[in-house]
Amino acid sequence: MKVLVAGGAGFIGSHVVDMLLNANHSVTVIDNFSSGRRSNLQHVAHLIEIIEADLSEEGDWMSALKGVDWVLHLAALADIVPSIQNPEKYYKSNVTGTFNLLQASVNAGVKMFVYAASSSCYGIPSEYPTPESSPMAPQYPYALTKMLGEELVMHWGQVYKLPVVSLRFFNVYGPRSRTSGTYGAVFGVFLAQKLAGEPLTVVGDGRQTRDFTYVTDVAAAVLAVANAKKSGQVYNVGSGKTVSVNSLAALIGGQTTHIPKRPGEPDCTFADISRITTEIGWQPYVTIEEGVKRVLDKIS
Repeated sequence: MKVLVAGGAGFIGSHVVDMLLNANHSVTVIDNFSSGRRSNLQHVAHLIEIIEADLSEEGDWMSALKGVDWVLHLAALADIVPSIQNPEKYYKSNVTGTFNLLQASVNAGVKMFVYAASSSCYGIPSEYPTPESSPMAPQYPYALTKMLGEELVMHWGQVYKLPVVSLRFFNVYGPRSRTSGTYGAVFGVFLAQKLAGEPLTVVGDGRQTRDFTYVTDVAAAVLAVANAKKSGQVYNVGSGKTVSVNSLAALIGGQTTHIPKRPGEPDCTFADISRITTEIGWQPYVTIEEGVKRVLDKIS
């Protein structure tokens, strides 16, 4: 297949690129490198085409979709607090960027469009484990923009007959995770603090639980749904288990310090993954203990 990975220099996107190449697909990456890193693709740069472009701006990048079979859309701005501080930037990246990529995909006759959505769209769910049928209740602009992106994707599938699937990712962690910013994903923040010899900053009392999903399991889910060609579906992608933030800190090791709880954050994220395991045959393999060990082995 000829595959375009939007956000392919990012944490999850670069692992998807690795997996595509291992399956002998032809890969083009579009990234504006606002959060993606060139170093994430350094080991495969000679095997892929890399286009530096911003999806939120129409441009020459749109012609790169000609002849593409799959578009895997993993490009987005993440993080809670920065999205509250600068909602326009997040809207432009996550909503306008998705709109432009959908339009280009329709015009190019793309055969499958996979969108990386977010479990943050559920807000503070009333049901655990949380199924895909749970109501959307985003608590901050990042979550809202990811939800709007998913609605665009589903609508383009319905109106323009573009084959689409949306995957709602839960707390992805692993090698290449973003380690910058106080408000980054908890695993990346802990990792950066461990590398710097600083105490791990636990939000609140640390008893909140998260469905931590190892990045290669997530990348495998992206390829599995692209191959399955079940258009118009939404699937949770999680580990199907929960781990407390305190337990994660203990696995990573080191001193801890506590900071105040942040607005709109749930006490628990816990994916019901029965739909994707039943319909697609995907399942997660990497336990939190094994996943943390793999990351620590890479940095030691």
